[in-house]
Amino acid sequence: MKKNFYLFNFFLIFFFFLPFLAEAQTIPVGMPVLEGFYRRAQLLGNVDPDVSFTVRPLFPEKAFKVHDGFDPDSTLARNRKTKFNGIVALGKNYGKLQLLPIVWQNQFNSFHPAGYNDGIMVPARGYQTILSAGVYFRYGPLSIQLQPEMLYVENKPFDGFYEFYHKRSPPKGIDLPERFGDSAFTKFFWGQSSIRLTVGPVSFGLSNENLWWGPGIHNALLMTNNAPGFKHLTLNTVRPIKTAIGAFEFQLIGGRLDSSGYTPGLPPDWRYLNAIVVSYHPKWVPGLFLGMTRAYQIYHEDMGNSLNDYLPVISPFQKDKWGNSQTDAKRRDELLSLFMRWLWVKGHGEIYFEFGREDHSWNFRDFYLEPAHSAAYIVGMNKLFALKWRKGEYIQVNVEITNIASTSTTINRDRFYASKPGDVVVGYWYHHGQVRHGYTQDGQVLGAGIGPGSNSQWVKIAWVKGLKTFGLEFERYVHNNDYFVSKIRDVRRNWVDLKFGLVANWEFNHFLLNLQAQYIHEINYEWRYRPAPVLNAQPTFWNPTKDTYNFHAKLGIVYRF
Repeated sequence: MKKNFYLFNFFLIFFFFLPFLAEAQTIPVGMPVLEGFYRRAQLLGNVDPDVSFTVRPLFPEKAFKVHDGFDPDSTLARNRKTKFNGIVALGKNYGKLQLLPIVWQNQFNSFHPAGYNDGIMVPARGYQTILSAGVYFRYGPLSIQLQPEMLYVENKPFDGFYEFYHKRSPPKGIDLPERFGDSAFTKFFWGQSSIRLTVGPVSFGLSNENLWWGPGIHNALLMTNNAPGFKHLTLNTVRPIKTAIGAFEFQLIGGRLDSSGYTPGLPPDWRYLNAIVVSYHPKWVPGLFLGMTRAYQIYHEDMGNSLNDYLPVISPFQKDKWGNSQTDAKRRDELLSLFMRWLWVKGHGEIYFEFGREDHSWNFRDFYLEPAHSAAYIVGMNKLFALKWRKGEYIQVNVEITNIASTSTTINRDRFYASKPGDVVVGYWYHHGQVRHGYTQDGQVLGAGIGPGSNSQWVKIAWVKGLKTFGLEFERYVHNNDYFVSKIRDVRRNWVDLKFGLVANWEFNHFLLNLQAQYIHEINYEWRYRPAPVLNAQPTFWNPTKDTYNFHAKLGIVYRF
């Protein structure tokens, strides 16, 4: 009798909430062509202006109310060559089964590893490729997205740091191998897979998907698709929750981070990651989004069983509020950022900013004295200029500056607390004395792809029309200035990349194509400076030296059913 009672209540609740059940299908972070289209569509006022684009992956069918998230402008529906669209309705439209796009991404580096924000791809010379396909199933509140990924890496040898510096160790304190083994390999990943229960605007589940948090387009401080996805429990919104004071979006996760296995001397233990992002859109200021991200990682063997061990992101922001001074003794690390995005639909543009700290203050006095300690920031703008003589066509301009290199206050503080020269104590972005793997997953940084201690200035100018874009990009990329300041200390030997590239996205019925081709001028590659001999003259301080050059290319093909 009691069993029947519980079954009756289950079905009663299920059918009561059935009208409020939400789609939980995502557009994966880094999905070629489509992610950029949705953001441009918001600048043009064609999708919900309450969506912040700071909590990704996106759930387009719920957030933007499109029938098929992979066909946002319905051009495929109008021009489809077959009657089958890959979708099968289930249970009088209470569920569905959908074939996900087949994605084939390729990358090539001629001289040495280059490129970031490429998911499961690794730093490697030569050719590598990703193949992904899958299926999405939903019935009632349950959804399953099975989208595994396969990676092949040619992994050619190259002239690297380890050989040049006579087997001296590269920068310590982080799991960032220069080369993933010494031969070609193939690996399989869960990829952008998840299983969820979704009711209304909120979803709970287990996921392996990549995440992107914050307003940045080229970089973000805490979460990007630079590293492979990792297994995590997630509680998140699938669309903005609209209230009397504005709209909210959030994601709370608890997950597992693993090592690459290629960096010797690191603890064998895996790390627990607890992280959160919250975005708020005040109803009184159209287009303004304010938010924060926070992340803690700790070695599994150091965890306890208290709520604070599993949800440290809800702990006080000042260390002195923890009740004792032992918090720094634990092998864990915190990262925190605040961000702002301001969208102007009428002007077809946006500006954004993210400011973060790798180590939180002891108290407010500590923050007032040294607010720049362990600080990093991203600032950018994105603007569409209409071509009046070409309806529906625009020139898009993106500018983004990322600064992760340490300030003088961080360097001084690290030296003060270090027990011996060269120790990594606190404050250096993504690597930390207490969590020696650094803020990494499978040997790659979870945050900004430029990596620890680095800076970037990026500009992109492109012609756009619908899903199609064609343009040029330029980036000045300063490699690990923290290591340069602490170890190299020669003003002639800064390692700087100057990147000039061609970018394009195109649509051919079922196919979406994306291309990036970059010429990279490496000035003082890996901080090398060897002045050339000067004949019949006195050598000068700024003698010419031989730089290196690299060709970096990406080509992707997406087939939509």
